Amino acid sequence: MNQKSNAYLLGGGIGSLAAAAFMIRDGGLRGENIFVLEAKPILGGSLDGIGNPVDGYSMRGGRMLTTDNYECTWELFKSIPSLNSPGKTVFDETMDFNEQHQSNCLARLVDSRRAKVAVSSMGFSRQNRLELLKLSLANEDELGASCITDWLSPEFFETEFWYMWSTTFAFQPWHSAVEFKRYLHRFMLEFSRIETLAGVKRTIYNQYDSLVLPLQSWLAAQDVHFILDCQVTDLDHNKEKGKLVVTGIQYQQNGQSKTLSVKDGDFVFLQNGSMTDASSLGSMTNAPKKLTKQHCKSWSLWEKLAAENPDFGNPSAFNSSIAESCWESFTVTLKTPSFFDKIIKFSGNQPGTGGLVTFKDSNWLMSIVLAHQPHFINQPADIQVFWGYALFPDKVGNFVAKPMSDCNGEEILRELCGHLRFDFDVVESANCIPCRMPYITSMFMPRLPMDRPLPIPHSSKNLAFISQFVEIPDDVVFTVEYSVRAAQIAVYQFLSIDYQIPPISAHDKSLRVEFEALIKAFK
Repeated sequence: MNQKSNAYLLGGGIGSLAAAAFMIRDGGLRGENIFVLEAKPILGGSLDGIGNPVDGYSMRGGRMLTTDNYECTWELFKSIPSLNSPGKTVFDETMDFNEQHQSNCLARLVDSRRAKVAVSSMGFSRQNRLELLKLSLANEDELGASCITDWLSPEFFETEFWYMWSTTFAFQPWHSAVEFKRYLHRFMLEFSRIETLAGVKRTIYNQYDSLVLPLQSWLAAQDVHFILDCQVTDLDHNKEKGKLVVTGIQYQQNGQSKTLSVKDGDFVFLQNGSMTDASSLGSMTNAPKKLTKQHCKSWSLWEKLAAENPDFGNPSAFNSSIAESCWESFTVTLKTPSFFDKIIKFSGNQPGTGGLVTFKDSNWLMSIVLAHQPHFINQPADIQVFWGYALFPDKVGNFVAKPMSDCNGEEILRELCGHLRFDFDVVESANCIPCRMPYITSMFMPRLPMDRPLPIPHSSKNLAFISQFVEIPDDVVFTVEYSVRAAQIAVYQFLSIDYQIPPISAHDKSLRVEFEALIKAFK
């Protein structure tokens, strides 16, 4: 790399923002040489959080964080100043916040009688334990493109463990056995405390306000260019000694077609695919629109590149079955404290100290979580916000006679109140904004090793991939950490940075952790 090299980051998600930070902090690249192109009017990608008290707040998801596993993420945010706590980094303020608000979920599972389910036992039979052990010890070549159901008996999916593990991490029975195994190993430390979610860490506000905004602010102070409302449509490229070389970036902005020239020595980072592509919001009176692949913008560029280059992956492994990768979330804005007061009394947790409350007998497999308030920077003191989601939006509800995917916000609240045995008047003035996400767990789809490209494929000279759809051995997708680690790997390789990337914590090799997991499995 020379100091005149430019870096073009296609997509404004956390991976791109992290890559920009690593190039400046560790690679010595000037911010003015870095360009972030984002199709939306705001940055952050899937780490979103928008709204106001009048129109209601909305966030598509809330990613789970831990201090024990997010090595690259926290190492990055030790360098990023907090926007809320002068003199502290984002890491410092987050750790301080979690010291004050420690997780200890007292109502992790709730049954059809609105009774808290005893969760000290995982509910395993001898056969369940043997099958789980066999899956966890199988190598990835042996697992191949198999599903979780290929390794575990039907009764396993009725255990307390499965209800808690699947809703914590959003696994479906038909998802990849490889990904499930990786989670068992990467989060083995959480196995023994899955019922309390004691290992979960939270940011002060939603992750857009707490992670994206301070990182964006720091990058802006370094003169990084943000080109918004900009849809990249194609990459001009040729081959040089058998390797793809990007020479130009074609994009649409304000109805005009434009091209950026990529010169020798420049780098291009593409966020290939998106788990929140084609997502749609509903309202209290309307269900979200059922968007499909024809409404997507993130897959086509990857598909073009992969068609020409075998080691650029196989997007169709991930985006070919919406029915298997779709679920729905909802964000509720409350103008009175009645609902929070009743949940606090029922659960025994103050907001921000519990975790997911899952209604295990819900046809939709619905869960909710009450975060510490305020959850948005601009949230008034008399407004409360909570989030929920359901893994089976195609099924008819227990209290509303239609699939969740056909329900508006009011109907989702009626279903929730039914499970809680609450009168509807506790949410009568609420604003519930549902969100349908057809590809939200597409990265969990059964796949072969070559279906995900390396962050820098062998046949690429100046193009890197940073997303949930690249291959990082032993790490787990559907995490902020995966995007940040992919970005760090690509940046360090391109810029020949001779610093060690934080290794993946081998909790699964700890005798203590293994012993605690074994004890838990036999309770």
